[in-house]
Parts: sequence; structure tokens; C-alpha cells
Amino acid sequence: MASGKNQALKIIASLALIFCAGGFALSAQIYQEAIISAFFSVALASVIVLHLRVRPAWQDALLILAGTALLGLVDFGLFKYPRALMAWLSFAGLMSLLVLGIRAVWAEGESRKPLICAWVPALLFVSSEWFASTLLDWTTAAHPKTLDLYLFSFDSSMRVQLSFLVARWFWQISWLRLVGMFFYLGLPLTIAMVYAGQLVRRQEKAFPAMLAFLFTGPVGALFYNLFPAVSPKMLFARNFPFNPLPASQVVRLFLEPIPLQGPRNAMPSLHLAWTLLAWWYSRGLSWWERAIAFAFLAFTALATLGSGEHYFIDLIVAFPFALMMEALCEYSLSYKDPRRLAAFLFGIFVTLGWFAALRYFGKLFWTSPLIPWSLAAATVALTILRHREFRRAVDTGESAANPQPELTLVASGVSTAGR
Repeated sequence: MASGKNQALKIIASLALIFCAGGFALSAQIYQEAIISAFFSVALASVIVLHLRVRPAWQDALLILAGTALLGLVDFGLFKYPRALMAWLSFAGLMSLLVLGIRAVWAEGESRKPLICAWVPALLFVSSEWFASTLLDWTTAAHPKTLDLYLFSFDSSMRVQLSFLVARWFWQISWLRLVGMFFYLGLPLTIAMVYAGQLVRRQEKAFPAMLAFLFTGPVGALFYNLFPAVSPKMLFARNFPFNPLPASQVVRLFLEPIPLQGPRNAMPSLHLAWTLLAWWYSRGLSWWERAIAFAFLAFTALATLGSGEHYFIDLIVAFPFALMMEALCEYSLSYKDPRRLAAFLFGIFVTLGWFAALRYFGKLFWTSPLIPWSLAAATVALTILRHREFRRAVDTGESAANPQPELTLVASGVSTAGR
């Protein structure tokens, strides 16, 4: 009797997943607002990376391909939705999410746990991307004026306007622009890769990474409200990136909030914070996974500037912000642990310290170019040193709690120990 009830619940859960996936894929409104969106489609496609890393089965790959073709046939053939390349990525990612969810429902015993640990975060990652625009809309409505002039003034005080310089490279070097934008748009791919890699290697190390990746978005949105800014591309419009103001004029700018169009998502750069977290959390993974994570970090740093979406100082402040998020989510250490507390406090106070300095002491940076350069370099260097000390504390705590670090996960009947 209990077995029959269990089977019925699994059937109901599977049908519910199919119904939700179908309703999402076939909605005309969702198609226009999300499925053909570059950022959202890549977020959905990243589910495939997580899915096939945790359960590398050719049957699942075939189901994803077949479901993708079916959704394309219905949306493009039956409903006559406008064809879009990004829609295919969304269809594939949606089918992966569906197949992975159904696999988790029907799995038994130890094989279910890694599937659930993959499916639930995948759903949360995609959902966070779905709601990101809403959070940004709220921030824009709450702050009709932005502090872009303060950020531009700091960048100019370095006597090298790096956002303009790198953006000109992007305009002039086509391969650099294409590669940079691939990594910029592909951010969810490296997040999925790193989380999946840690999940199949050591499950307890994957969960703090998952929390940091998930909470960086909403916490970052709160910080956007503390220092609302848009981008140099929106500040200069057609003059970007070939007609920057000379330093002799910028130094005389009256710094004040100004009205600008666009989402207030510049300070700090969450794109760089996420890729920095992915690089940090890739410790212990294979050399090729670490190489990919580092490539995302390097090219994302270039693309944030080359696309005109960020000022250079946005990238600098992303370092202490990322450390703050890592310390906040590393529950393997007690929140009272002085090493965790030191990392968190360093991250939040340096981040807020930059906000205050940029807002109220902007003219100080013009005293000498050594001041902004030294402060920027010190921020990055001290954050890296503090991060290393923090990771040593985490590793020491894990070794004490688990003298046998190798943990075997069983997925689809295949041991993942030693990967």
C-alpha cells in the first residue's frame, strides 16, 4: 500500500514538473521577456553543465536534445513565435532542468541525494536570474539620480581612464570583443561548473559555494542602493569611448548626483565578484576546471570595462565585497570564529569605506595619481592576503572535523571518489 502511494506521488510530481516546464516554454509573454534574453538563456543553459557533470548519462543528453527539438517545433512551427538563437539555449536548459528534476523524483537511496543537490540549486540559480531585473527596477525607482560623476572622477584621477581605453580595444579588436562578451554573458556557466565540480568531489565544500553564488545577487542589489550608479557608457552616450574628457577638465567637475537612464548596477561589479568567487571556490578541482575559472575571471574583468558597463573602481571594490560574501556563507566556521569574523569585517568595512571615500573625499584622489593607484592596489593585495588566511582557517577546520577528506558520492551507480 505504501509503495503504491509512493509511486502515485512520484507520478504526480513528475506530471507537475512537465506541466510547469511546458507552461513556461509556451507562454508568449515569457518567451519575449526571458526565453530570448541573452542573460536568462545562458542561465538556463548552465543547468546542462551542472546536470551532465553530476549525472553524465547519454540517455539524459538524448532526452535534452529531443525535448529541445520538440519545444522548438511547437514554439516556432505551431505558435509562430519569432525565431531567436538564444531561444534554443533556453529550450535546452529548460529540458535539462526538467529531466534532472524527474530523475531526482524517481531516484532511490543514495543516488537521490546528489541529484537533489544539483536540481534545487539549479532551480534557485535560474530563479535568481529571473528576479534580478525586478530588483534592479526597484533600485532604479528608488534612486532617480546616480553617483556616476564620483566614479568617473576617481577613474580619471588615476590619469588613465581605463574604461575608455579598454572599450576602444574592444571596438578595434574584433576577436577580443567577441571573446570578452562570450565570457561576460557566460558567467552562469562557470558558476555551474565550479559548483558541480565541488559537488561530485566533496559535497560539504559545495554548499558554502552555492550559498555565496546565490546571495551575491540580492546582497549586491542592497549595496546598489547605497551607491547607485549606471555606467560610463550611459554617462557619455555617443562620446563613449572615443571622446573622453581630459583630466584638466575632470578635475574641475562639480561632483553631484545626476539623473541617468539605466539600471543602477555598477558599484560594485557583481560580474567580477561572481567570477572571483568561482576562481576561489575552484580550489581542489582539476587543472582544466581551474583554468576555465581563471579565464572567466580575466576576460570578465576586461569585458566589464570593454562593454562600457563598469568603471575601473567598480572592479576594485568587487574584491572586498566578494570576500565579505565568502566569509558570510562559510558556515563550516562558527560565526564567532575570529578568522571568519575578521574576513567578513574586512570585506564589509573596506567596501563601505570606498563608498564613503568616493562620495565625500573625491578631490583627495586628485592630489597625486599615486593616491588612487596605491589605494586600489592595496585593496586588491590586502583582500587576497586576507582571503588566503581565511581559506587556511577553513581548511584547518575541515581537516580537524574530517580526518578522512575523501568523500564518496554515488550518482547513477557510479562512484565519484577521487575525481
